[in-house]
Amino acid sequence: MLKVTLIAHTPNPEQVVAAAAKLCYSSVGVEDLLSGLTPEKSREFVHKLAKMGHESPTEHVSFTFGIEGVSRSLLAQITRHRLASYSVQSQRYVRLDEFEYVTPPEIAENPEASQEFQKAMEEQTKAYQRIAQLLKDGHIRQMVEQGMDPEKAAKKAEKLAIEDARFVLPNACDTKMVVTMNARSLQNFFRHRCCERAQWEIRQLADEMLKLVYPVAPALFAMAGPGCVKGGCTEGPMTCGKAVEIRGKYQSLKQEAEQHAGQTDCH
Repeated sequence: MLKVTLIAHTPNPEQVVAAAAKLCYSSVGVEDLLSGLTPEKSREFVHKLAKMGHESPTEHVSFTFGIEGVSRSLLAQITRHRLASYSVQSQRYVRLDEFEYVTPPEIAENPEASQEFQKAMEEQTKAYQRIAQLLKDGHIRQMVEQGMDPEKAAKKAEKLAIEDARFVLPNACDTKMVVTMNARSLQNFFRHRCCERAQWEIRQLADEMLKLVYPVAPALFAMAGPGCVKGGCTEGPMTCGKAVEIRGKYQSLKQEAEQHAGQTDCH
């Protein structure tokens, strides 16, 4: 199951963005950048930047997420966003004898397809276990014959075995990662991945990430979401044709996220 946690972020992100922008438009020295930048003033400045389309100051703040319960298929998609940092659970070092997997909703809702999918996952699990064991046994024999201590041989053989056995694991196999993006890259991520044309799993992830960052910096992410939230649909003939509905969805998402954050703070 998808789980997203906001692990860390730049403190006072809107103030930092406002300070960086302030330097661009005034003769003030660095030591005086924060002077007068109250939360309210910072928020006004950030709103003004958004209207001007001045995005570079937003690169000075970053957000770090812990993500789990996503597929290796999603991993291939999210790493296309190159202005980000990724740390991913390694299949070379972590043995996955009973790996978890992500089931697409369309498959889950079709009883016959769901049965076949589960069967395929079970077969892949058994194949992984068999291949890993066969490789491990072979490596141990070879290393012991070469004079290595059996205990040391077993440890080394384990790593060598799972390094190659992982090739049988499916795209559905779940993974965990830590992802850091600056606010500008995050806006770009939301613009592409919150869109209805994005694949369902990464769209779900993008929505959860947006729910977490919006209460932290509401002015910074006021227009975050798919392209149609900020203006007209950017997908041309590939449009879903539901721009009004989508704008309403993201307005509600942000309101609910802020209310939830407020309730959490009270506790």
